[in-house]
Amino acid sequence: MADTKILAPLAGHVISLADVADPVFSKKTMGDGFALQPTGHDIVAPVSGVVIAMQGHAFGVRRSDGLEVLTHVGLETVSLDGKPFEWRIKEGDQVKAGDHVGDVDLAEIKAAHLDTTTMVVFTNTADVLDKLTLISGKENVSAGETVADATVKTITPVTSSAPAKGNGTKYEPLAADIIQGVGGAQNVDKVIHCITRLRFYLKDHTVADDHKIESLNGVAGVNYADSLGQYQVVIGPAVTDVYDEVVAQLGSSVVDDAATADAVAATKQEKGSKNPLVHAFQAIIGTITGSMMPIIGLLAAGGMLNGFLSLFSNKASFPAIYFIDPASSTFTILQSMAMAPFYFLPILVGFSAAQQLKSDPFVVAAIGAFLVKPDFINLTTAHVVDGKVVQPAQALGSLFGVSLNSSFFGLPINIPSYAYSIFPIIFAAWLARPVGNWLKKHLPLVLRSIFQPLLTLLIVGSVVVVVVGPAITLVSQGISTIVNWLLHLNYPLSGLIIGGLYQALVIFGLHWMVVPLIANEIAQTGHSTLNAIVNFTMIAQGAGALAVWAKTKIPSLKGLAGAGFLSAMAGITEPAMYGINLKYGRVFWMANIGGAVGGLIAGLFNLNMYGFTGSLIGFPSFAVPKGQTGADNNMLIFWVASIATIAVSFAMVYFFGFKDSDTGQVKTVEKKNAFKDAVAK
Repeated sequence: MADTKILAPLAGHVISLADVADPVFSKKTMGDGFALQPTGHDIVAPVSGVVIAMQGHAFGVRRSDGLEVLTHVGLETVSLDGKPFEWRIKEGDQVKAGDHVGDVDLAEIKAAHLDTTTMVVFTNTADVLDKLTLISGKENVSAGETVADATVKTITPVTSSAPAKGNGTKYEPLAADIIQGVGGAQNVDKVIHCITRLRFYLKDHTVADDHKIESLNGVAGVNYADSLGQYQVVIGPAVTDVYDEVVAQLGSSVVDDAATADAVAATKQEKGSKNPLVHAFQAIIGTITGSMMPIIGLLAAGGMLNGFLSLFSNKASFPAIYFIDPASSTFTILQSMAMAPFYFLPILVGFSAAQQLKSDPFVVAAIGAFLVKPDFINLTTAHVVDGKVVQPAQALGSLFGVSLNSSFFGLPINIPSYAYSIFPIIFAAWLARPVGNWLKKHLPLVLRSIFQPLLTLLIVGSVVVVVVGPAITLVSQGISTIVNWLLHLNYPLSGLIIGGLYQALVIFGLHWMVVPLIANEIAQTGHSTLNAIVNFTMIAQGAGALAVWAKTKIPSLKGLAGAGFLSAMAGITEPAMYGINLKYGRVFWMANIGGAVGGLIAGLFNLNMYGFTGSLIGFPSFAVPKGQTGADNNMLIFWVASIATIAVSFAMVYFFGFKDSDTGQVKTVEKKNAFKDAVAK
């Protein structure tokens, strides 16, 4: 037997593997070792040997005595695509213990809300390692300092200096068994890999046979990462070969350049099994809901606060609980608290979307802030400067009927309102990733920290202003024309169509051109038939969330659905739509059927709305004011249509739109025997 000194790859505080917040490491599924909480940025080789595996966040070294040592920096840092890392090594290189092999920006990992804990694991523990002894008194160490002694069994030395590779057909049976174990090719949306694990995105991971996959010769364990929606199969250094075989059997091609091994292509879905337009729409909706989920609780809180404020400040309708004067500073402060998350939605969603799409969250949040900055908004509205009213710039013409209301470097452009919008900033988050990555690759290191965010902000912000905003305005204006035509063609028909589809426009922020139609109706006649129809689409989405609340047995989902329902009844549908209904797509569309029914009833009985405040809490807007024309039973029609909307939406969602299995929420899969059928790594 021989002893090997193991060095700390980074400066930091040494901890036990058992304290790592990942069961694959803490239960030693990958092998024995230790971990540390890093404080430095220099990464050194913990042992001498050949680099047998290399990825953006981790590397593996094999000593001449056969011991294989994996250094894994951070938990789930594979999702960062190597952004915080600078490496000086590649696969096949020879390194000496203590060699400076790379650098890591710990602050960037923390900014992405990921754990920086670094693991040093002996991936062929069962075959090679006899004993591991951590040196006492080595809790706080410097990079390159000896922290452990590893006793290695006497084995035949490995003489090859090249990493072991599979021959393709060697892993075909294993790949086939894994695919079958996860539910077959039809259950796989996509699969990627990191340095040790296959990471499956499954349509329904509850059908995966955990025990069957665990028992395969070549699999070290399985784990379901609920927060990522990934079913992970632990392979070890052979993961690239197994991945290639899995992809080949799923009928997809893969890009596997050794220099960018962390950016492997996702497999295609089953060939010909899905309409590409449907798939693209689902991808967009998935990105939108994923970006909105971290702030749904905040939006629900704002919606309910605004609802309570409406109740307590409406003396005419609720005199018994009236105690806040709408003209008071108290009202203004509370309303500002309630509505700030919605007004500044581009900032909040930008930060969240950037984290999901792996771009710089602070740069994207800054783009969102610029889109709602008063100076920018005031370019198209009258505003006060030094006590004087400044009128907006004169229109510079039009393009396809869209007024060009400003200019950028002499280029006439249209600036819509970005407050309350989400789609432009999600596009910015998507674009910021390739732009930022290109700049990172081409800018000198000494200039990168300043010029990468500067140029990303300038380029992406300019594209949004020049291209995205006007495009959304153009589409919205076209929709406005269609809606106006429908209203004049046939009121019941328009109620049915608009009631069923209006909330689909809200998803993409395309409804803003409908709002001026409502405002124009109220200004000219004192009431709005269109707003009456739109009102029931809000009630419908709330009723859909209520049905989920009634049916689900998942406590966290029940709480979110309840809050979404209350917020929607108070006139704020975002928590219900983005937190529940869109996330489980059938809920959204089944609820819209109720909206169509409510709109149809409104059209059949010529329902009018005499204010802007909508949903159930806005029922005073359906009372006919003195001096206004309108049916005596206008309020009665409102309640009939509201009850019908709630009943239909609730029933459609409860019976046809949702079941708890749609959530894909299952327990974390744990390895029963850490070294059962382990692969030599």
